[in-house]
Amino acid sequence: MRIAPKIELTAEDKATLAAWANGRKIPVRMAERARILLLADEGKRDLDIASELSITSEKAARWRQRFLTKGLAGLEKDAPRPGRTPSIAKATVDKVVRLTTQEKPANATHWSTRTMAAAAGISDSSVLRIWHAHGLKPHRIESFKLSNDPNFTQKLEAIVALYLQPPEHAIVLCVDEKSQVQALDRTQPGLPMKKGRAETMTHDYKRHGTTTLFAAMNAASGKVISLCQQRHRHQEWIKFLRLIDDATPADKQLYLIADNYATHKHPDVQRWLKRHPRFHIHFTPTSSSWLNMVERFFRDLTENRLRRGVFRSVLELIQALDDYVDKHNESPKPFIWTASSKDILAKVMRGRAALNNPQSV
Repeated sequence: MRIAPKIELTAEDKATLAAWANGRKIPVRMAERARILLLADEGKRDLDIASELSITSEKAARWRQRFLTKGLAGLEKDAPRPGRTPSIAKATVDKVVRLTTQEKPANATHWSTRTMAAAAGISDSSVLRIWHAHGLKPHRIESFKLSNDPNFTQKLEAIVALYLQPPEHAIVLCVDEKSQVQALDRTQPGLPMKKGRAETMTHDYKRHGTTTLFAAMNAASGKVISLCQQRHRHQEWIKFLRLIDDATPADKQLYLIADNYATHKHPDVQRWLKRHPRFHIHFTPTSSSWLNMVERFFRDLTENRLRRGVFRSVLELIQALDDYVDKHNESPKPFIWTASSKDILAKVMRGRAALNNPQSV
């Protein structure tokens, strides 16, 4: 009769296996292997262990032998399995990846599964699996723009410092204008959503005029000060600055984050700011509107209120904008800035390096 090798556990091994066998967060397979060895240490045969744990004797023998050859470390990982032989040759996979990343089809700007399948001599579904395995999505494209501002680093560090370490006894406001907001009406009434059918809206529309929304978002509280104006000249900008001056405590310093729009730097604006020394303007670097958190508020406004909105007049549009801001201010939530200037600069440097040497990407 075949006799199973004897298992003799040390006190440390027993403690570890007991913890595995009874642990609530231990994987079931690990707990089972621990129980096999604990029972084997008691001198039980593989048949007895299999009967007690409702497993096969082959499994009990396998983990007994694995422990004898590799110790506790051998219980933590399964042995590698060969798996099914790939149906597509590696050379074909490499060809698909190379064509996707380095070449373009003769009559298109990017590959589709069908054009790639024809070029590689495989099926559409095989191309899709290869793309998925390598993280390739040729149907998508992402936009980017690196700032060429010579003072990019200084401006970036100043604005990020206002977000992460705001000055005491001061208010940080992200300000901007959303210009040319259109009052769009539809040529025909749409149908409401119901089971099995999405809400409908005509593709064409009627224009009833535009307005410009000026907004200043408190970076700490998320509350928004807003004003709708017909135009967005420096006169309207100064009017909005007066509104901010009236709507904020007079004993607080105001740090405004704004973009480089010429209106914000008009000589009349500069003279007004000199007469109101508690205003401190920080301009974002060129092509870096993403540094201004009020843009995030504008995005939500567009998605939630404007994109599907129907407005029969500019007054109706202005009322909708005012109602949205009022509702937002009832329970404002700030957008939390987490990226440090060091991390942002490192990402910008990687982007510049990639532009200078595309083959290295």
